[in-house]
Amino acid sequence: MSDGPLKLPSLLREFGISPKKSLGQNFLVDDTYLQRIVTAAKIDKQTDVLEIGAGAGSLTRYLAREARLVTAVEIDKGLFPLLEKITAPYKNILFVQGDILKKDINELMQQSGYVVVANIPYYITSNLIRFLLESPLKPSRMVLTIQHEVAQRICAQAGALSLLALSVQVYGEPRIAFQVPAGAFHPVPGVDSAVLIIDLYSQPCIPREQINDFFILLKAGFFQKRKMLRNTLASAPGLDKDSCNLILNKVDIDPQRRAQTLTVDEWGSLTAAYQDFMAGKTQG
Repeated sequence: MSDGPLKLPSLLREFGISPKKSLGQNFLVDDTYLQRIVTAAKIDKQTDVLEIGAGAGSLTRYLAREARLVTAVEIDKGLFPLLEKITAPYKNILFVQGDILKKDINELMQQSGYVVVANIPYYITSNLIRFLLESPLKPSRMVLTIQHEVAQRICAQAGALSLLALSVQVYGEPRIAFQVPAGAFHPVPGVDSAVLIIDLYSQPCIPREQINDFFILLKAGFFQKRKMLRNTLASAPGLDKDSCNLILNKVDIDPQRRAQTLTVDEWGSLTAAYQDFMAGKTQG
């Protein structure tokens, strides 16, 4: 297969492939944006890449030209004959069929510090990000092509934070590199996308021994995010309204505030106070 631009619609017809809506298959085909993604990922010949959602191989080719090794995971086994044809000139691609969320990262990647590049449907964005960020072998950077609206939510600041934003910002610093118009994909989706870059911290903002309780409190706080924290946090294990007021006041957080107004650091302080409270109950 030549290195020139792919005529993807005709290739899909040749292989009898119809993009599956159930898998969110919208293949990025615009070479300008494919190259921009590789540039944004800062890949070189020492970089190992984990590509999630190889699709029809359009981006896989660009990654293979720059990286040391590309491990490309694709859930749809029906795409593999096309993938293998498109990427035939490249000997540094390892294809893996299956659901990334059911894979062992330790078996896919040799060491931490790899770069994740993915074009993913919105409905797995949250689960995939947390799965990768909590993996024993962590990437150094994630470059995700996702819905523009979702990317904006992830990059939100205090006052407009969501469970998704905090779930990412505790592990790394997200930023939008650039937007990708719907017309750059085949078939054309109903919304524009954006390339989101997450540069991971060497350690999460929250100590590892507090991470599980951190997420317990987040889920309680955002379950009814329009309500005050003293009410929403009462659904967390071991808490009621009185104990919520107690731990919130202990860390100087107004019990009348709402979940979306708290910073990552404030959630960290709250988690530490929650753990102290629960330890006190156990000892008592």
